[in-house]
Formats: sequence, structure tokens, C-alpha cells
Amino acid sequence: MEYIPFKLNFERHLWKENLIVQMELKLEEFLIGLQRDWEKATKSMEIAKEVMKRQFDKKRQNPQGLKARGNVWLEARNIHLNKPSKKLDQKRYRPFRISKNIGLGAFQLELLEE
Repeated sequence: MEYIPFKLNFERHLWKENLIVQMELKLEEFLIGLQRDWEKATKSMEIAKEVMKRQFDKKRQNPQGLKARGNVWLEARNIHLNKPSKKLDQKRYRPFRISKNIGLGAFQLELLEE
């Protein structure tokens, strides 16, 4: 980030530049500088937003290339059944067919009615 909040307020870096702050500005110069800093801050926030979205989406892709009509194994991680012991239960259930792609890495499966 090029523009941190301290630099936007005081027009200098927190520890890298001269420690003397000059506050003798005319109102017009101050308002122009404030508008310029506002635009820089907005631009920096948009860049940060894009970077965060890119990093977030890296882990939410479909790495296996799964498509509708394919088969996948159903993991039993979030399935709660009335079994006496989760430890002795199955870790995965049989392969089920994908009926449609809901989102990034989320699919609707065709389950059996039992």
C-alpha cells in the first residue's frame, strides 16, 4: 500500500521522513489536497479489495474440474446420523452423481431416498 492513513493525514510517512510538520496552508490548498488524498485513498482501497478477492478466490476454485453428470464420493464429515459411535462409522459414502453446479466448489448431488 502506498498510502497509509497517517501519510494521508500528515503528508509524510510515519517513520521514514522528516518529523517537522508544516500546517501553514491556505484553505483552498487544504481542500485541494484533501480531495486528492481522498481519491488516492479510494484508489488504494479498491486495489486492496481486488487483491483480497483474488486471494479469497484462490481457495474456492474447482481444482478437480468436476462437472455435472460426474460422480463424486460424499464425505461423512458434516452428516449426523443416529449411530452409536462416529469413530466406527464410514468416512465416505458411495459415489453420487452431480446434478448441478451451485457455486465455486459446491454441487448438488442426486441422493437416494432411504
